[in-house]
Amino acid sequence: MVVLPLSHPMPQALTFRSFPLYSAISSNVYGRHGNGITGRKQFTVFSCADGNGQRERNLLRRREVVEHICLLKANKGLSDDKEKDMLDYLYTSQYQMRGIVAISLGQISDQADEDYTHAVFMRFQSKEILAKFYENPLYLQLMKEHVLPYCHGQINVDYESEVEDDVLHIFRKGEEYNYGVEFVLLIAFVEAAIGGPVNDALISLQELTIEHPSLILQCTQGSNFNSNSSEEYTHGVVIRFRSFDALEIFLSSSRYKNVWESKLQPIARKTLAIHFSVDPVGTEIM
Repeated sequence: MVVLPLSHPMPQALTFRSFPLYSAISSNVYGRHGNGITGRKQFTVFSCADGNGQRERNLLRRREVVEHICLLKANKGLSDDKEKDMLDYLYTSQYQMRGIVAISLGQISDQADEDYTHAVFMRFQSKEILAKFYENPLYLQLMKEHVLPYCHGQINVDYESEVEDDVLHIFRKGEEYNYGVEFVLLIAFVEAAIGGPVNDALISLQELTIEHPSLILQCTQGSNFNSNSSEEYTHGVVIRFRSFDALEIFLSSSRYKNVWESKLQPIARKTLAIHFSVDPVGTEIM
């Protein structure tokens, strides 16, 4: 087991906005991130699935999405049946509530800092849709009856990003997305680094992910706009690895360690890294 150097103290048819990127594929192509653009444009998402010319053409267009991360602290002694029910209700919420583009969830592997035990990732088409989701009576009822009674803590992190203009990558559908490992990294950057240093660090991480299509299916990142957690964590990153072995290879590589030690860690006052196995959970509406 590789020790992760990442805990540092200190579906309905949906319409998305799309837009072209006119930079050549062979040149440095970046997109938006955080508080403006410094020098080179930043590329806020890379979809790294293996492909052919069609994939390269898709890289010319992006779709704006909103990523939602929810980490839960389950009560000690929670039975397997109650845990399964909780995860089933959360997973099948996508069939009851409009706006959920993609979802993955599971029990966090190994012991996470701050005692988080379960993670939920959801993708929405806009901040407005996410806001309606938070206020949806079905969601409130689900949390009240099937999640909160079994948990004693949670945190939500939300950020805007962009994904490849391809149905499989937008909705995270297809055989490649049925299994794998979801890696979630939450970072609280020091205030003085917000802007140039943070942008440069996150670009370096994104550039590295695009170079490993055999390990990584998709990576998104962005600035946390959730008012309840933005002071605790300023940014979020979600990377879908093809397997646990792929995650270990990437995180133990010298190039990743170099990016972490030289770019991210020096300007981070707090980080939280978790990962969980992705498997189909619920198949019927609860």
